[in-house]
Amino acid sequence: MEFIGHTEEYLFLETIDGHSCDLLKEHIDSSLTILWFQSDTNILIIDGKEEVFYKNQIIFLTEFHQIVPKKIGAIRFLRFNRPFYCILDHDSEVGCKGILFFGASQLPLISLAQEDLEKFETLWKMFTIEMESNDNLQIDMLQMMLKRYLILCARRYKNQENFPQERNETDLVREFNFLVEQHFRNKHSVADYAELLHKSPKTISNIFSKMDSKSPLKYIHERIALEARRMLFYTDKPVKEIAYQLGFEDIQAFSRFFKKQEGISPSEYKEKGELGTIANSSGITT
Repeated sequence: MEFIGHTEEYLFLETIDGHSCDLLKEHIDSSLTILWFQSDTNILIIDGKEEVFYKNQIIFLTEFHQIVPKKIGAIRFLRFNRPFYCILDHDSEVGCKGILFFGASQLPLISLAQEDLEKFETLWKMFTIEMESNDNLQIDMLQMMLKRYLILCARRYKNQENFPQERNETDLVREFNFLVEQHFRNKHSVADYAELLHKSPKTISNIFSKMDSKSPLKYIHERIALEARRMLFYTDKPVKEIAYQLGFEDIQAFSRFFKKQEGISPSEYKEKGELGTIANSSGITT
């Protein structure tokens, strides 16, 4: 089911399977995608890494994620673009900037608990009913449904990741993640972001430690490594140029960083990506 508004608003809502999973590879400008898995053992290659997802897990993707479906059961697929609903403009309403989307986390994922299921199932049913409506209130209703869906997902993610109870601390974590997404190419230290946030590096580290999660430096490094994998796997740029674009002084520093993160050198990873591209174009599963 697809909604297209008068000023390029776009919303797509459907349950897909192995026969319709090519939708995952479609590129829609300024779009965000939410996948709710309805069956066990779904396998996707995301940004060059194989990921396995299970029933009632939900992941959040931007237009920049590179997706190759490998094994698909059933997925509730939701995609919308910025003209339909801009989460940055409506951050005060839904609070998902920097956690579900536009954050430093490589692949935000929530696992629905039993007590969540009724709310999500009811909302999905209402969503599908409203998609079939055709009146002058439809877009307002659909935006309201999406807003509710995002709020439920953000709330579940915060509980799951043990976000701080203090709102100002939660907002600081979200803003840190969002800033990393904006500046990871040229700002590689916690101190860089502490300066932007007008906080000390120690204050930021202490707040992250309350979450029993990754350190803020780990978030920075993982975001840089993610972009490095994308560029090595999906572009023809030489390793030296990628190192420069990601803010490294020389190729040796980049190689040491990448090997520490991924276990192999950038050139080995790039060769692996080229071989995978050849195999996929020949219809061979690698």
